[in-house]
Amino acid sequence: MQSTLFHRAAVGLTSLMISGMAVASDWTERSNENLRPGVTGVSQEVYDLHTTVLWIVTIIGLLVFGLILVSMIRHRRSKNPNPSTFHENVLLEVVWTVVPFVILIAMAVPATRVLIELDDSSKAELTVKVTGHRWKWEYEYLTYEDDNNIGVSYMSNLATPTEQINNPVLAGGLFPYGTAQDAVGSEFPEKDKNYNLEADKPLVLPSGQKVRFLITAADVIHSFWLPDLGGKKDAIPGFVNETWAIVPEGKEGTYYGQCAELCGKNHAFMPIEAEVVSQEEFKTWLAERKEEAAAAPDLTPFADLDEALELGEQTYAGACAVCHGNNGEGGVGVAFAGSDFATNEEHLDEHIDVLINGRAAMPAFGAQLSPREIAAVVTYERNAWGNDTGDLIQPQDVQDHE
Repeated sequence: MQSTLFHRAAVGLTSLMISGMAVASDWTERSNENLRPGVTGVSQEVYDLHTTVLWIVTIIGLLVFGLILVSMIRHRRSKNPNPSTFHENVLLEVVWTVVPFVILIAMAVPATRVLIELDDSSKAELTVKVTGHRWKWEYEYLTYEDDNNIGVSYMSNLATPTEQINNPVLAGGLFPYGTAQDAVGSEFPEKDKNYNLEADKPLVLPSGQKVRFLITAADVIHSFWLPDLGGKKDAIPGFVNETWAIVPEGKEGTYYGQCAELCGKNHAFMPIEAEVVSQEEFKTWLAERKEEAAAAPDLTPFADLDEALELGEQTYAGACAVCHGNNGEGGVGVAFAGSDFATNEEHLDEHIDVLINGRAAMPAFGAQLSPREIAAVVTYERNAWGNDTGDLIQPQDVQDHE
C-alpha cells in the first residue's frame, strides 16, 4: 500500500515536470505570453538571458517542491510515528550552501555582462533627446555623424481617432454582441491591431547605425519603452537617462511602444511609434526636416473661417482634447464649451497668450505648435460646440503677440 502511494507520487511528480517543461517550451515560443526577442542584438541577449534564468528557476522550483512532496509522503506520521533524531549533516549543509552560490554566480556573470552592454551608449552615430510630456513625446535630433547642430524637433501625439477610441468593440471585433452597432446602436470605426499605438509624427531612425537616446521629462515621471529595440528607461524631470539601440540593416519597418510609467489620466494614450528606414532614406528625411526648421514660419492667412476650423479641429484633437475633452467639456483642463473665457471678446488676447506661454499646469505650446496651428486652434475653441463667436485669428496675430 505504502509503496503503491510512493510509486503514484513519483509518477505524478514526473508527469508534472514533463508537462511543466512542455508548457515552458511553448511559452518561450509565444511572444504574446513571453518577452519579445526584439530586432536588436541587445534585445535578443536580454531575451536569451531571461529564458536561461527562467529554465533555471523552473527546474529549481520543480526539484524543491518535488522533494517536499516526497518527504511529506515518505515521512508522514502514519508511517513514522516516532520521528528520527539527529543533530547535523555537514556534507548536506556544505552542498546546500555551495550549490546555490554556484547557481547565483552562473546567473550573475551573463546578467552583469548584459547590463554593462545596455549602459554603453558610446560611439553613437545619432543622438536623439526624448522628452516626455503629459501625454505626448517630444523628439529632438541633436547630432548625426559629423553634424553637431541639427536643430530638428517635433511633438509626437496619439493618432488613433477619437471615434475609434470610443468604440467598445475590441481589436478584431471580439465583443460579446459582435459589432458596435449591436452594442451601442451607432457605427464606430473598428479598432485595429495598432489601436492606441500609432502616432501622428513617428520617431524616425536609421538602420545599421547606433542611436543614443537621452531621456528626460518636462512634468511628471514617464518611461520610454520600445520592446523590439530592447530598451526601457525612466524619463524623470530634472534628470537625463541614457539608452541606445542598433536596428540591423534589413530590419527596417515600424515598431511600437508606450509609456511604461503610470503618468496620469491619459497614460494609456501616450504611444511611441518608431519608423526605421535605410540610412539613405534617413539622410533625405533629415535634410528635409532641417530645411523646414530653418525656414520662416508659415504665416499664410486663412482664406475664411472654415479653413481655420478644419486645421483647428485637427490640432485640437492631437494637442488639447486629452485635457479639455473631445467636445470642450473639460477634464484635467478647463471647459471651453459655453465658457466665458472662450466666448467673451475681452479674453481673446488672454486666450492666445495662455496657449503660447502656458499657465499653471498647462504647458506652453509656443514651441510645440506653429503660429498657424495656434491661430487655428484658438479659432476652433471660440467657434465650436455652440460657442459661435465668429472670431477668426490669423497666424500673424499669433506672431505679433507679445
